[in-house]
Amino acid sequence: MTGAVTIRGAGVVGLCVASELMARGISVTLRDPAPAPGAHGCSWWAGGMLAPFCEGVTAEEPVMRLGQEAADWWEAQGVEVIRRGSLVVTLARDRRELDQFARRTTGHRLLTGAELAALEPHLADRHDRALFFEGEAHIDPRAALLHLRKRLQEAGARFEQTDAPPDGPVIDCRGLAAQDSLPDLRGVKGEMVVLRAPDVSLSRPIRLLHPRFPLYIVPRGDGVFMLGATQIESGDRWRASVRSVMELLSAAYALHPAFGEAEVVEIGVDARPAFPDNLPRITVRGGTIHANGLFRHGFLLSPAVARMTAALVTRENEKPEFAHEDHG
Repeated sequence: MTGAVTIRGAGVVGLCVASELMARGISVTLRDPAPAPGAHGCSWWAGGMLAPFCEGVTAEEPVMRLGQEAADWWEAQGVEVIRRGSLVVTLARDRRELDQFARRTTGHRLLTGAELAALEPHLADRHDRALFFEGEAHIDPRAALLHLRKRLQEAGARFEQTDAPPDGPVIDCRGLAAQDSLPDLRGVKGEMVVLRAPDVSLSRPIRLLHPRFPLYIVPRGDGVFMLGATQIESGDRWRASVRSVMELLSAAYALHPAFGEAEVVEIGVDARPAFPDNLPRITVRGGTIHANGLFRHGFLLSPAVARMTAALVTRENEKPEFAHEDHG
């Protein structure tokens, strides 16, 4: 593939791949049935946490290693990256959850209750210790998507509101919609809640560990917070369950009672695309490169997947790390 490339799918993966290709002098057309990023795609409902060390508690080694490059990549694209680290806390009755999380991860230091209160005064006297992952960051994913799209348009990329497969070289970044070509792709449902809680002030993502429903809360500014996220083996993209939403809200209330007075702004649901090993794959099939399966690591791993895909297109690297042999 050289010269001009068509990308199917203008979510986070498609936009990142387009950015890497255009940086290499390749003209790009992006095809997506939606007119712009929005609630129709799982990228819109992401938490935006660039948290490779925290993800290491369950993710494979490449997620942590390659994810450490994400914050610099997003910053280089002109996206605001907030580098205040992230915190992991637990309720007193679940202290062992924090100990276990600490054993399974790196890149953190243990804070006393007083040290935690100095970082997040609104959590003062609520937790006697916490893990601080100082090297982590977060972004507003919606602002990042809109920024990348605008940047690409200004650089000459074309956007077409269609999903019809084109003639010529194609990179397929359609996420779960690509099950028609990738039968082992599965959906992992995530449900999220956006709250407005002007009486709560947090300056970095907080993870509350819980045996049943671990929670993350990401500040969006002006008293707005993203709460997430469930992880259910299901391709259901539209239905948020009462149980899941109640568990998210209950966990937020446990973190700070002021969330009980918050305004519910949005309830979102979508299904993340994942392969059986929960790692991305770059698969060449005929004249199409498929870049897919980022699971819950869309904003964390899209920069790495985009670089690998672009290097494959330009033949800088014909065997990228996430290359997957096609048996279709």
